[in-house]
Amino acid sequence: MFDDNTYPLATSSWDDDEYVAIGEVIASDRFTMGPKVREFEEQFAEAFGSRHAVMVNSGSSANLIAIASAVLDDRQGLGPGDEILVPAVSWATTYFPLQQYGLKLKFVDIDIDTLNMDLALAEEAITPKTKGVFAVNLLGNPQDFDRLERLADKYGLIVWEDNCESMGATFDGRYAGTFGQIGTFSTFFSHHISTMEGGMLLTNDEKLAQMMVSLRAHGWTRELPSVNHVFNKTGNKFDDLFRFVLPGYNVRPLEMSGALGIRQISKLPSILAGRRENAEYFLKTFAQCPDIRTQKETGQSSWFGFSLVLEGRLAGRRIDVVQALSAAGIEARPIVAGNFTLNPVMKYLDASVPRALPAADKIHVDGLFVGNHHFPIHAQIDKLYGVITDML
Repeated sequence: MFDDNTYPLATSSWDDDEYVAIGEVIASDRFTMGPKVREFEEQFAEAFGSRHAVMVNSGSSANLIAIASAVLDDRQGLGPGDEILVPAVSWATTYFPLQQYGLKLKFVDIDIDTLNMDLALAEEAITPKTKGVFAVNLLGNPQDFDRLERLADKYGLIVWEDNCESMGATFDGRYAGTFGQIGTFSTFFSHHISTMEGGMLLTNDEKLAQMMVSLRAHGWTRELPSVNHVFNKTGNKFDDLFRFVLPGYNVRPLEMSGALGIRQISKLPSILAGRRENAEYFLKTFAQCPDIRTQKETGQSSWFGFSLVLEGRLAGRRIDVVQALSAAGIEARPIVAGNFTLNPVMKYLDASVPRALPAADKIHVDGLFVGNHHFPIHAQIDKLYGVITDML
């Protein structure tokens, strides 16, 4: 926690349990991926109602392994130049794995209220070359999955979810990250639960899960069962331990991260309850300020943070607002990466960008967000409101 004079973007979700868990791993002398990671994977899958969970070393790596497994799976029929719909506002590593596997990024503007992909515009963007959608649940807010699933069914699209900011969010009683063929999660320090660094993938497809297990560790078969969907073992352990069958990576998590995850996942319900209580107070408070547009909840958000889009008398004054917040001890940052298509890295990407992205542009110029936490921050929200309304 922190005093009333500061309002940071992120704070630790640990208590003594996590330090005990670290000590147990150190005492065990097993530091690389092992039984604690497997136990965390099992608990994570059970918590979200998924058949398979595969842990990696970050949410970015989770996105990489998700796209790698999908492209390398011969059932999917994905190939170079196939179009994947992506929202214009997201984190860099939503996009980069698609480029790295030869897929064409097709950017779609966001809905200015939900901050998620505008699904009407998504449908307009579909061509015969469009094969999938990488849906991003932004700042805790789930996509409208009823509508997205109808769209995917209508056009035969694969759906993946980047759920790295939205652990615990639900739509129609079902967890975000479980609607797509694969859902990715992050357990980085600033996220809902923290394993220092870490990521997770969920899927109900056994072959994809086994491919992910292989891909995260060099592309070998070592952690796979003897009979599997990737490459059956011979029974000769000497050879089976060093047989490489997929073009993999080394994105394995540490055993320490697995141990921390076991402690953290048990606390997730209370963490979500605290964040949602703060969100209720935030929305009630800022409903009184027409010059601030707040995020419109779809389903039940897990409220990663609180977005503020400057309107009316505040429009065009983001620098002034950020400076005033900083002077008051309130940390703020852009909404993810703003309009990602305005970044210089675009020259390296095979991408289709609409002539206009008005909602993403608005976020890029007039958007910011502040932190949410798992403990009460009413005083900080009041202070935030005061600083902003003093500028009117």
